[in-house]
Amino acid sequence: MEVSIEWWLLFHAAIIVMLFIDLFTSKGHKLTLRRDILFSVIWIGIGLAFGGTIWLEFGAEEGIKYLTAYVTEKALSVDNLFIFLVIFTYFSVPFERQHKVLFYGIVGAVVFRAAFIFAGITMIELFHPIIYVFGAILLISGYKLFTQKGEATDPGKSPIIDVCRRVFPICKDYDGDNFLSKLGGSWVFTPLLIVLLVVETTDIMFALDSVPAVLTITGEFFTAYTSNIMAILGLRSLYFVISHAMGELKYLSKGLACVLVYLGGKTIGGAFGLEVPLLWNMVIVLGTIGVFTLWSIVDGKSDRSTERSHSRMIR
Repeated sequence: MEVSIEWWLLFHAAIIVMLFIDLFTSKGHKLTLRRDILFSVIWIGIGLAFGGTIWLEFGAEEGIKYLTAYVTEKALSVDNLFIFLVIFTYFSVPFERQHKVLFYGIVGAVVFRAAFIFAGITMIELFHPIIYVFGAILLISGYKLFTQKGEATDPGKSPIIDVCRRVFPICKDYDGDNFLSKLGGSWVFTPLLIVLLVVETTDIMFALDSVPAVLTITGEFFTAYTSNIMAILGLRSLYFVISHAMGELKYLSKGLACVLVYLGGKTIGGAFGLEVPLLWNMVIVLGTIGVFTLWSIVDGKSDRSTERSHSRMIR
């Protein structure tokens, strides 16, 4: 797959523009659920539209791969947003200060994902059997995700916190959305810096699942890279939607676990001649995520209906 330099320049120019739009359209404006839902829909629409562009420019095969990878990465990102919510709650980050951390966290994620995908594809080209190691990673990750019992990650156990407190002068209180603050004539870092570093290191851990997943879907760097980056864009708005709808997608992690196990099994099965048609691969991935998402929504409505009935009986 040959991608011209113009495509790369155009894609990154669009990314920079969209990041600035995401930053400045919310800066100084009151964050509302309706606004965040609107922007989430817009970002998802842009991601899907770019997939359509790939389909038209590079053919249906790459378009299907992009769509499969994009939906997988977006679903993984949604599941990871719950961890970000835990981090912000743990550090008692004021709601209006979370946007800045998320923005810089997304910028950092773009850089790290690009590096990880490039390294992964380079390793596959130099030593193709490494793809089966990626498959094994997905099997293990899927099993862990499926068997976990909903216990929340404790951000306080992150080694980055101890390192920061030993290396940097850090004050106890937040100073607006500043990472630096002047205290007693000296510059010190605010706790918001620790929150940002914890978010960034957590995203690196997330990449250990998401990057192998996308590389088992497509070996083309352009498709893998653009689908991953497009899935990351708009996570700021989506985070605030998720924070309002906490608990609505309680079965999503189980669906993602099934997808990871499937992708890992399919990859390892390739060593024994097992091939899944590209279109069926997309249907299985999208269908699994869709079924578990729908199950979460329906079950959530059922729970609320039961609670209302129980409340009326008590009265």
